Amino acid sequence: MLQDDCDIKTKFMTTSDLIIIGAGPGGYETAVEAAKAGLTVTLIEAKHLGGTCLNEGCIPTKCLAHSAEHLREEKDTLDLTKVVEHKNKIVKQLVDGIAMLMKTPGISLVEGEARFVDAHTIRVGNEEYQAKDLIIATGSVSKFLPIEGAHSAGVVTSTEILNLTTAPSRLCIIGGGVIGLEFASIFNQFGSEVTVVEFCKEVLPNLDKDMAKRLRLSLKKKGINILTDSGVKRIEHLENDVSKVVYENKGKEGIVEADVVLMAVGRTARTEIVEDNTIGITYGKRGIEVDENMQTSVPHIYAIGDVNGLCQLAHAATFQGRRALNHILGRKDNIRFDLIPSAVFTSPQLASVGLREEDVTEHKPLVYKSFYRANGRALSMDADEGFLKIVCNEEGRVLGVHIMGEQASELIHEATVLMNLGGTISQLGDIIHAHPTLSEMYRAAVS
Repeated sequence: MLQDDCDIKTKFMTTSDLIIIGAGPGGYETAVEAAKAGLTVTLIEAKHLGGTCLNEGCIPTKCLAHSAEHLREEKDTLDLTKVVEHKNKIVKQLVDGIAMLMKTPGISLVEGEARFVDAHTIRVGNEEYQAKDLIIATGSVSKFLPIEGAHSAGVVTSTEILNLTTAPSRLCIIGGGVIGLEFASIFNQFGSEVTVVEFCKEVLPNLDKDMAKRLRLSLKKKGINILTDSGVKRIEHLENDVSKVVYENKGKEGIVEADVVLMAVGRTARTEIVEDNTIGITYGKRGIEVDENMQTSVPHIYAIGDVNGLCQLAHAATFQGRRALNHILGRKDNIRFDLIPSAVFTSPQLASVGLREEDVTEHKPLVYKSFYRANGRALSMDADEGFLKIVCNEEGRVLGVHIMGEQASELIHEATVLMNLGGTISQLGDIIHAHPTLSEMYRAAVS
């Protein structure tokens, strides 16, 4: 009889129109939009609302970046404990806001690890949930190099470094991508001696080469030691709590000693939920394979955000969720996934949208530039470092914009709007910009 009772509990079933697995930006925002459209939604989260972006990524990193900028501008004394407390306060405020959104009629929030029972059924603990359509939004986790000592004491990921209450005297960062350079900039301003070891010939290999080079030189001027074309071979943790990072550059071995080593070599999709092949979803090293509607190889199951490996940005996940939901509802949209703006919150900032100059191969691109040092507003802000670069085709249509400098992360959106509307250099030149503003650099570039 007891066994029968157990079986009954195990087979408890909740039915909804849509199941979303993962409550990061893609998951929870899609849940809210789906509920507003009249669907009943079961949202399942194994860890915490807001996902990596809110709890361990975008938001907390920018809190530290803001504190670092304030420290530089005001020449304050660093109290990293207060910085972390401020970061935690902001994160909690935003998580609480999401919790309120989860009270939207039609949304049922379930806490726990999700597992597929069949193509329409998910089990969490002893309960099962069924829906006509499903969206996988399980995100990503930090990568580790497959080298000796990668998991030794003294090696941290972007998650752990956010909670340090003392800035390390010496910080070695393995990886010169977005995560690595943001933390390099932050801890440089916090007073750490920072060394970045990057495998590629240039930092930020996915961004415009011109911008990446200039940012590297700028960070070097601020005292950050950047070793490019250098592959880490092993990490040794010494008895005095010092880590020794051994790398190779052009056949020669080098050593970096550090109190803390940050492993910042990217993130990998969390595909565990489909790896047992229970339902036959196709996936690879980059993540779950999807089409333009975010459909997997099982048509009623979608995958959005980091887990599909297309673009590891929170706002990309949000709009991929919107595309998936629109497809479920039979609605059309005009979302341009080739125009996803990105920003690197170093000091100075770097932002980009569209094609890089080196991406344009069918003809020689037209390139226009303007400089912060020639902008009145930038000079008044003591922010004369950097420039704006516009890449166009032969007809003058804007293909890409890249900015390095003050408020680049905000300035990039004028370009994003213009490009979504198919704008040209001629049209840009006719748009009136307020004076004195940083935005005037757009007109200055094409004048």
